Amino acid sequence: MIFRHPLKVYWEDTDAGGIVYHSNYLNFAERARTEMVEALGIDQRALADNGKGFAFAVRRAEMDFLKPAKLMDRLEVESKVTLAGGASLSMVQTIRRLDDGADLVRLHIQLAFISLEGRAARIPADMRATLRALVSER
Repeated sequence: MIFRHPLKVYWEDTDAGGIVYHSNYLNFAERARTEMVEALGIDQRALADNGKGFAFAVRRAEMDFLKPAKLMDRLEVESKVTLAGGASLSMVQTIRRLDDGADLVRLHIQLAFISLEGRAARIPADMRATLRALVSER
């Protein structure tokens, strides 16, 4: 299953030349992942506040910059889960410009499920089943 999250490029996202500053693509991808998890009915705040406290943390991020996004561009972040393991989640996220459909950035993200003390933890069985149902080919 593919999740799509729309967004728009504002001044705060760009450098002096009106081009999206490279690290902001990570922010765009994070927002899309948060929206995807929320759409699945997973309450991240409750997960963190459940007495023990758990969260997904980025373990690895690989980005391929294909074309720049510019001020006022309308973008879409496409998120696909490629692996849902016992304590990790892998995804491919593509940031695309809506006007011309151009792929701008492709990210390969690996998330670790951790306790708030920073230790790896198993993803709860019900959540793991929900995430595994989303797995799609690259």
